Amino acid sequence: MTRIRTTTQVVVVGAGPVGLMLAGELKLGGAEVIVLEKLDAPMTESRASTLHARTMEILDSRGLLASVGKPSNDAMGHFGGLPLDLTLPSPYPGQWKVTQTRLEQILQQWAASLGADIRRGHEVTSVTAGDGGVEIHATGPEGLVRFDADYVVACDGENSTVRRLVGVDFPNSELERVMIRADVAGIQIPNRRFQRLAKGLAIAARREDGVTRVMVHEFGRTEKRGAAQASFAEVADIWMRVTGEDIRGGTPLWVNSFSDGSCQLTHYRHGRILFAGDSAHRQMPIGGQALNLGLQDAFNLGWKLALCVRGQASQELLDTYHHERHRVGESVLSNIKAQAMLLLGGPEVEALRNLIGKLIPHDDVRTDFASMISGLDIRYDVGAGAHPLLGARMPHTELTTTSGATDTATLLRGGRGVLLVFADSDDRARFEQLHAQAAPWAGQIQVVQAKPLQNELLAGGALLVRPDGYVVWSATSTDSSELTTALRRWFGAPQSQTGIGDRS
Repeated sequence: MTRIRTTTQVVVVGAGPVGLMLAGELKLGGAEVIVLEKLDAPMTESRASTLHARTMEILDSRGLLASVGKPSNDAMGHFGGLPLDLTLPSPYPGQWKVTQTRLEQILQQWAASLGADIRRGHEVTSVTAGDGGVEIHATGPEGLVRFDADYVVACDGENSTVRRLVGVDFPNSELERVMIRADVAGIQIPNRRFQRLAKGLAIAARREDGVTRVMVHEFGRTEKRGAAQASFAEVADIWMRVTGEDIRGGTPLWVNSFSDGSCQLTHYRHGRILFAGDSAHRQMPIGGQALNLGLQDAFNLGWKLALCVRGQASQELLDTYHHERHRVGESVLSNIKAQAMLLLGGPEVEALRNLIGKLIPHDDVRTDFASMISGLDIRYDVGAGAHPLLGARMPHTELTTTSGATDTATLLRGGRGVLLVFADSDDRARFEQLHAQAAPWAGQIQVVQAKPLQNELLAGGALLVRPDGYVVWSATSTDSSELTTALRRWFGAPQSQTGIGDRS
């Protein structure tokens, strides 16, 4: 049997939203990437459909929102089934409904347009890492194939083949309660938003195409099967016991179950093998956080791995992927566990639900909960400093530059970092000083002299923003002594000692 051998810099396993986002980010960073997907064609069912504010900002910073179109938006989300207003200072507050199938189409088109090599019908059968790279074997349409790569990233879901092949331990919490769901055509039932009835929890939402998604949990029911495939007969039986409604005459288009168990890898990086999305963490899909968490893993990893495989950055930069995202994953799994208790618990949790329901409307509590759910509260440890934006995402800000009007999202669309110098036009010396310091990194960052509109946090000084939109250095109007240190830490060794790159 023919064995085809291919060499590349990165192999991404899995062509779901996380793998495709990562592939696009790697190509944007100048890395060679091949995506291997065992399915011959994209899935037709849409398991997730909710995007939160931070993910929408990410898509904006890559120019992808035009492809998304005008999805429906709801300012109201929930915390464990309790209403939660998600309105926050962001251009995209609330929940945005974009089906997973549509999101995959958008990300695949984007990644392919950048040059990503996406190969469907390829099932990975072995992964062997050595000092110099990783050897991957797969079965594809043309038989056995081999790939030699510098790195492999597993984005192949909660039942990750890569994780199993390399023997990575996936610590698992005890599975207790299961919710089952189905997309059903041909039924007429009332819409329900986290309706708690005497015998269980029922959710129903009728789509524009007439299909109704039902989700149901029977109080007190515990199972050890985890997220095994459910049958429509089981969905219909439990739905009848909980709601009294008969949906057996409907046509099931998709049936699925998920548990309240959670798992997280101890390390997201194992040498030359990395994990992102559900292959790194498994959690109950409450409020769309699972999909958003995975996409943000990819957005954090892509530019770092691209710099490493191009020889521009050290392993220390790649290690920050685990340090930053593992902590975020841990936090998200914790809030999902709390929500699962509130959502799936029976009468024993009513007192707690009533208490939290009284606290949520208080503005400070609501803001904290909404920021946590939306991903806007993330703050990475990027070193010492007093600026309130240090380690946080750069907020969307309209800017006036010497080249005209722009905004922070637009400046990030090339996948490079940005050094924003908030100097008036008559303070050219300040801009030239910082521009000269950053000149050796002209290929990795652009230096922009800007005047912010209506954002007092940006008055004076300068900010260094990573390609993923997080602020990693700040300076007052007179101090810039640590800029070179920050540039080396986040963008590697200088690639150019001459030329001053872009001016905006």
